Amino acid sequence: MKPVMTALAMALAILPPAAQADAGDADRGERVYESRCIACHSLNTNRVGPAHRGVFGRRAGTVPSYRYSNALKDSSVVWDDTALDAWLTDPGRFIPGSRMGFRLSRPQDRADVIAYLKRNSTGARF
Repeated sequence: MKPVMTALAMALAILPPAAQADAGDADRGERVYESRCIACHSLNTNRVGPAHRGVFGRRAGTVPSYRYSNALKDSSVVWDDTALDAWLTDPGRFIPGSRMGFRLSRPQDRADVIAYLKRNSTGARF
């Protein structure tokens, strides 16, 4: 039994934080987005940060009419669960030279916001 527990502990240690959280809830994610992200972002309009509708599956730094940092424009990141989780955990560490300084520290909040963004990306393209 001990080898099984050791293997499980090792697997959990290498999983990204979002994978360790419960599955994301898009309805909770909407509430987190509206309370924590809306000051700079919108689904449909560029503000301090770029519009988020259609972000899931989109290459970073490509929303038209938004001025991105060179670091983000030059990255090869495509927004998926793993990339969004790393970005929301620590944007400056994930893409050094990027301008976003905001973080979501709770893994469940990140998973929920990612589920919300995914729900609002289906069939959407900027």
